[in-house]
Amino acid sequence: MVRAAILPAVGSPLEIADIDLPAPGPGQVRVRLTAAGVCHSDLSLSNGTMRVPVPAVLGHEGAGTVVSVGEGVSHVAPGDGVVLNWAPSCGACHACTLGEVWLCANALSGAGDVYARRVSDGTELHPGLNVAAFAEETVVAANCVLPVPDGIPLTDAALLGCAVLTGYGAVHHAARVREGESVAVFGVGGVGLATVQAARIAGASTIIAVDVSPAKEELARAAGATAFVVASENTAREIRSLTGKQGVDVAVECVGRAVTIRTAWESTRRGGRTTVVGIGGKDQQVTFNALEIFHFGRTLAGCVYGNSNPAEDLPVLAEHVRSGRLDLGALVTERIGLEGIPAAFDNMIAGKGGRALVIF
Repeated sequence: MVRAAILPAVGSPLEIADIDLPAPGPGQVRVRLTAAGVCHSDLSLSNGTMRVPVPAVLGHEGAGTVVSVGEGVSHVAPGDGVVLNWAPSCGACHACTLGEVWLCANALSGAGDVYARRVSDGTELHPGLNVAAFAEETVVAANCVLPVPDGIPLTDAALLGCAVLTGYGAVHHAARVREGESVAVFGVGGVGLATVQAARIAGASTIIAVDVSPAKEELARAAGATAFVVASENTAREIRSLTGKQGVDVAVECVGRAVTIRTAWESTRRGGRTTVVGIGGKDQQVTFNALEIFHFGRTLAGCVYGNSNPAEDLPVLAEHVRSGRLDLGALVTERIGLEGIPAAFDNMIAGKGGRALVIF
């Protein structure tokens, strides 16, 4: 039996219960989790902002050790450390053939499968975003695991599965920040802190972190922010005042709220780039008039999973970690058990802290 945090229904509290995992079948891998990050996407799944088949075991940012493998699996073996890849590309859909693997049409095809059962009553359970990391162990498709690069502790490696790939990719792949440019990062949670570090690695000259919580200034500056702005109705004006009244070259929005996206746009200079990482609900409507779109010449773009290819980006990130340029531990502000996930959700809603990490 395996302990897991189960979402019984959208909007319901998580329940800690025992689940029964089958042995891995052909093309599957069983993993014993070492750590799992609590991401805002998990909160969005639990409250219905994003759809998920229920009941489900959530959690998609994790790392652990391979326990056993099914027939046909050769790229990992029992005892190997692995990072969970919640959005594996199929390699055959239109997006994949274009090289845009982060937009794979079949990436979440496994989320509707039944992968386990609740021990107490036999209830069928779905694997959240494919990988069900809020559990002591999980069984996933073989393409949902990637070997942990050499020199990266398993606990830290969990963060590579979402927060770091997303934040790093937003800077290096989506916004393509160049050395000497100015960057504003809206929302300094786990992804935002990774984005700030990525902007520093890219050589940004000015990095302005924006958050509703003044308490996050220390975290932001430790990650590499050169300035901190407490979010208000004057945020765009403050950012322009810090950039010679021009606005930043790049704004990265990590919140997913209409007002924040609009403010990020207004904080970007003429001809600059605004990249939206945050996942908002369908009720979050952002409006622009035709004249300002013409006049400012800005680019507004969405960003899925950092526009990353995990298989290619993990070795790059690992080298940044080994060199000391990327500090994974600096993203974590709380280490918890499975029982602590609901409180971590509450902290996210309240805008507190960076990444909460479940330690098994």
